[in-house]
Amino acid sequence: MPSNIEIKARVADVPAVVALVAAMSDTPPRRLQQRDTFFRCSAGRLKVRELEAGASELIFYARADVAGAKPSHYEITPVADAATLKSVLRQALGETVVVEKTRLLYLVGQTRVHVDTVMGLGTFLELEVVLRPDQAPSEGLEIARDLMRRLRIEESDLLATAYADMLAEAASILAASHASRRWACTNGIRGSRRP
Repeated sequence: MPSNIEIKARVADVPAVVALVAAMSDTPPRRLQQRDTFFRCSAGRLKVRELEAGASELIFYARADVAGAKPSHYEITPVADAATLKSVLRQALGETVVVEKTRLLYLVGQTRVHVDTVMGLGTFLELEVVLRPDQAPSEGLEIARDLMRRLRIEESDLLATAYADMLAEAASILAASHASRRWACTNGIRGSRRP
């Protein structure tokens, strides 16, 4: 199974990060519109990715939910009919969340650098050091740490979870807030007013 070393981080100053990445990139950036539909999966994560050009992929990946550089193992296969596949997976496994994002993709050596603007979440930076079959994960970790230093990413900026998890958590908090308001309205309780 192919592997990479991955980090995900918050971005406070997007223009500064984009300028740093662009200066070290081997290629001009590619702008990608992506829609990822996630499905229940007992081990790892499973999603159908739809791209703006009509191409689609089924992607399975497994990685630990920890902040910092971590190995990610994945399989990707092209999909001819995303709508039908999503319907089958929805019926068989259940859909969990949809992540829509605009991705600026830069290539720096063997690393895919993503500046992702995720609908409902904000802008983030991802590094994916794509490991060669004969390459030790420790070498990929060193490459990721070096890029973090060059891009001025602090340990405190690092995130442990996937965009899908962040969106699901936000939706859960919002649903709980709405339920609490409905209960209060149903029971005639109003928020206190300050004089």
